[in-house]
Order: sequence, then C-alpha cells, then structure tokens
Amino acid sequence: MLDKIKEENILFIDIETVGQQPSYDLLDDHTKELWAKKMTWQSEKESKSPAELYERAGIWAEFGKIVCISAGFIVTEDGERHFRVKSFCGSNEKMILVAFSALLNKHFNKDKHMLCAHNGKEFDFPYICRRLLVNGLPIPKILDCAGKKPWEITNLDTLELWRFGDYKHYTSLDLLANIFNLPSPKENMDGCMVGRTYWDEHNIDSISEYCINDVVTICQLFLRYKGQPIIADTNVDVIPPYITDDHEDEIQ
Repeated sequence: MLDKIKEENILFIDIETVGQQPSYDLLDDHTKELWAKKMTWQSEKESKSPAELYERAGIWAEFGKIVCISAGFIVTEDGERHFRVKSFCGSNEKMILVAFSALLNKHFNKDKHMLCAHNGKEFDFPYICRRLLVNGLPIPKILDCAGKKPWEITNLDTLELWRFGDYKHYTSLDLLANIFNLPSPKENMDGCMVGRTYWDEHNIDSISEYCINDVVTICQLFLRYKGQPIIADTNVDVIPPYITDDHEDEIQ
C-alpha cells in the first residue's frame, strides 16, 4: 500500500500538550472532583493522590491544552528532496488551532491529502479535534472522520503501520528511530518534561524544537518503511515558528 502513496500529499505532524493549569491546587473545586474521578484507577494502582498525578493532565484533552503543533511536508527541488517544517506554538491555544487549521484548509484539503503522526490515531488527531470543538472552532476536512467507516479514514499512523495488525503493545518513536538507525528525537527532552518546560521555564522555543525533531523523525521513519533513503539533514528546512504571543491582537 505504501508504494502507492505520493509523499508530497502527506503532512507529517506532532503535538505537545500540557495541563490547563500549572498545578492541581489552581483547579476549581469541581474540576478537582472530576480529575479525581478520572484518576481513580491510577490512584489506586500507584498509591498516588490526584494532586500527584496532575503532572499527567496534558494527556487528556478534557484537562489539557495544546501548546505546540509542528507540521512538515516533502518537496522536491532541483532533483533533491527537502523537508519543510514549521511550528505553531505559544500560550494561546485557540490561535495555534486557528493558524494550523488555516494551513490544512488552504493546502491540505483534497481527498488525496493525508496526515501522518506517530500514535496519531490514538492521540494527536482526536486530541486536536477535541480541542478545536472546545475552542468553538470547526474541524478541517482532513481531520473530520464523523460518519466514516474505518477503511475510509486515510490518515496514516507510523505506530499502526509498525504493528502490522498486532495491538498487544506500544512501540515508541524513540525505539523505532533506534532500530532504523535514525537520530534520537529525545536527546534534549522527552514528553514528561514538556509541562515543566512550559509552566516553570516558559521556554516555548525548546518545546518547538523538540516537537520539530519528532516530526522530522516521523517523516524519516515513514521513508524507511517505504524502503527509501532518508532526507539529508542539510535538506531539512525549518521555517520560523508562528508564536501566538506575537499575534495576540489577531483574535479578540
């Protein structure tokens, strides 16, 4: 199947998320109750309080928010493949989603287009859709799977492709990068550090760089799946990010 997919029709993406508040103590009482109910099983299993588990809040779209979406695509210039990648990031989730949706609606809105992420069908794609709805925004065509049968959903997932129908375990992007001799995307940061980097260090640049590294790795991994050479580091073109804090006047 992969040999029939045109690489230029794929937008490779990754998202980074954090809890909606820096700490459990800042939640209102009702949200604390709802979080405690959500964490009942984890609390019992790990003997941890809901407050101690709040560092994981970014995993759930009901308790988290998106602080970065990175997206990249393959282009051919002078006979060489390049990978162009850009981040949409910052503290205003709604503006991140508006800017990212504009990219999808303008350039990736045809039936031939596809998204590709690692564990995207379980995490990235539904998370983006849920946060779009929470922010009162429409879901772009490429993400809208309402009413579609499973085989009608063409978006790609490098984790699902690796499973070959086996659903018994999760294989991390870092592990797959290692076995395919790709640079680790987790050299300077991993997912559990994003919340602290955002809330404590206010370092959106580091989060953007981390997210971009994941997107580049997803693209290179996909090319490995196809038995093709990866894109040279010198041909990875990082476009300056769209940082919402620089555009606060665009949404009233």
